[in-house]
Amino acid sequence: MGYMDLALSYSNQMRIVEAPASGGGLSQNGKFSYGYASSAGKRSSMEDFFETRIDGIDGEIVGLFGVFDGHGGARAAEYVKRHLFSNLITHPKFISDTKSAIADAYTHTDSELLKSENSHTRDAGSTASTAILVGDRLLVANVGDSRAVICRGGNAFAVSRDHKPDQSDERERIENAGGFVMWAGTWRVGGVLAVSRAFGDRLLKQYVVADPEIQEEKIDDSLEFLILASDGLWDVFSNEEAVAVVKEVEDPEESTKKLVGEAIRRGSADNITCVVVRFLESKTANNNGSSSSEEANQVQTAVRNDSDHKNLTKETNQDHIAVHRDLDCSNADNENLNQKPIAVTAAGRSVSSEQSGLAEEKNQMPIAIRSGSDLKSSSTKVPNQGKITVHNDSDSSIANQKPVAATHTSSLEQSGSTSEKNRKSIQVHSDSPASRTSSSTPSIFN
Repeated sequence: MGYMDLALSYSNQMRIVEAPASGGGLSQNGKFSYGYASSAGKRSSMEDFFETRIDGIDGEIVGLFGVFDGHGGARAAEYVKRHLFSNLITHPKFISDTKSAIADAYTHTDSELLKSENSHTRDAGSTASTAILVGDRLLVANVGDSRAVICRGGNAFAVSRDHKPDQSDERERIENAGGFVMWAGTWRVGGVLAVSRAFGDRLLKQYVVADPEIQEEKIDDSLEFLILASDGLWDVFSNEEAVAVVKEVEDPEESTKKLVGEAIRRGSADNITCVVVRFLESKTANNNGSSSSEEANQVQTAVRNDSDHKNLTKETNQDHIAVHRDLDCSNADNENLNQKPIAVTAAGRSVSSEQSGLAEEKNQMPIAIRSGSDLKSSSTKVPNQGKITVHNDSDSSIANQKPVAATHTSSLEQSGSTSEKNRKSIQVHSDSPASRTSSSTPSIFN
């Protein structure tokens, strides 16, 4: 090994990887937030570029996000970053037919890039993985081996495919155009290029096209976030692993920084660029669902309390009717009893056996009614139970029965008060705020 080779070897081993450039933002309508991070990684030069852009077009808030991985130099990737989205949003069918506008913008940008490359002797090219947000639509377009992955319902789904020369349809297209694919450390077009679609690459343009594959997704409460990244990330991360990292970090900028840092730690040898877009409608829908559930519980509780109140009132009224009937009967009995002589001693009252039996029966009836009331209102204690003063035999039944009506009234008022307190506490609570390649990954292209 020569001196220069040895020096370069030590230089590569001791190279300090700088912290990734990062940033982020929130859309004006509050429907999505985004973050990005980009690092040269262990490479001495940087050929990755990215774009995060929010525009207002025809009254619509539009989000445009892209990752562009250059090869043969940074010229092509930088050109695509500067011109692709400008060509897209000025397309006359951007809103009315977004898919065709994206396809036209890709091919037009590629042809303009090729014209600008005529003065350069060295060929350069770039991948592009882009995401366009228009209303409730997400349109992902891809050329090359950068990749787009979404998290829907907690699961990872690839919404683009890597354009590699060894894919059967790509290889057939290249060979039909007169080209060939061969192994040179990896499968390459003409033994040179490891991707089968790209911007630029003027010398291989007959075989390496810039026609994007476009996938449309609906933005709803099941769509959580999108990851766009260059192959520097996907070389060391599966789709599921990347989604798992972003799930753990709610802030999109922090999640991209974590992905890039972990990719470097895992030994990625390429530039690494990552963009994460979080869709906030899913979070709002979950919060709304929680509020709706609380409101439904409140209604059910109110209905239940109202039903209990009505049932208790009905039972209490029935008990009052029974008491009044007993009072009528006891008054009639007392009139008959008063016709018989009664002997009273100093220690108490002496009554005939017939009167004693009637008195016991009358005394037991109010107690039984009171016991039933206690069961119906388990949370309410019966006041002064058993402490009844009897003034005379004719009033004894009435005196014993009056507290029954008072007991039921007290139980009803307390029960109603308890239900009212429960409903109030629930309303206060509802006002408070609720606080890469893995073959197992589902793909739209499988």
